[in-house]
Amino acid sequence: MRMTSRNLAIAMVSVWLGTVAACRRNGAVQARPLKLAFVTNTASEFWRVAAVGIHAYEREANVQIDVKMPPAGTPEDQNRILETLASQGYDGLALSVAAPNDQLPLLNRIAAHTKIVTIDSDAPRSARLLYIGTNNFKAGRLLGESIVRLLPHGGKLAVFVGTLAADNAAERLAGLTEAIAHHSIEIIDRREDHTDRARARSNVEDMMNAHPDLDVAVGLWSYNGPAIAAAIEAMGKIGRVRGAVFDEEPGTWEGIQNGAIALALVQSSYEFGYLASKWIHILARDGEGALAAVPKSRVIETRVEVITRDNLTAHQQQLADQRNR
Repeated sequence: MRMTSRNLAIAMVSVWLGTVAACRRNGAVQARPLKLAFVTNTASEFWRVAAVGIHAYEREANVQIDVKMPPAGTPEDQNRILETLASQGYDGLALSVAAPNDQLPLLNRIAAHTKIVTIDSDAPRSARLLYIGTNNFKAGRLLGESIVRLLPHGGKLAVFVGTLAADNAAERLAGLTEAIAHHSIEIIDRREDHTDRARARSNVEDMMNAHPDLDVAVGLWSYNGPAIAAAIEAMGKIGRVRGAVFDEEPGTWEGIQNGAIALALVQSSYEFGYLASKWIHILARDGEGALAAVPKSRVIETRVEVITRDNLTAHQQQLADQRNR
């Protein structure tokens, strides 16, 4: 029988499909490795601890997760990283969103081709599939309740943060404000530093100079803790002004030890890294059907803990154990 060009093409495709099927059965053809990334909102010790959790999941699942930390810590800096990852065809992306409203168009454009999980700072109006992290409103309220115990007769506090445009900062402040209402505690000012570490410290010093009656300096982002501790110590205000801050930083622990910081509300950054890595891998590999295993809210809440001088040593030992896993 004379074979037409059409029949020849069909035969060749059939042979190719049969070969691929046989090779797959024999393990000779492998799907390409998934491209996964974890993008922070800044570079800090908090995210370096999260990276320990990331590496733990890498070893467990035999995958690679690229960690990207915006050196300048600005939304624009983060956007450049996101654009690059999108152009390189990444399959899964975990992201602490720097400015959720401003970045909404970019996030939705990337989400059309990449599975996005937000961590630490959410973008609930975006097409992200899942949020993993602290309920920041509840965390802010817990910090506020702790401050109420510090100031049983009322007092004055000031709030310091990189930017209040970030979802986590705005929600923490809202929870804090609710907790101190009706307790004669006044927020006298809110200062942003846009992740400039020198400015983070000078903001605190300027506030203490302008308001000698300041009682508590609140830090909403991780590096604000060391900045507050350094400013209080340098100005001889230990015992007069106390810090109440978020997250894990060596300068914060030193501040707790010397009395500059009264308490730190710590999130489980190790858990952030591990769970975010797990879920971007699962979603990239198995698709959105895997979300049936998570709450309908598409939110997985992680734990928080109040650290004071009384439980600091035990907490630091826990961190050391995590790093050594």
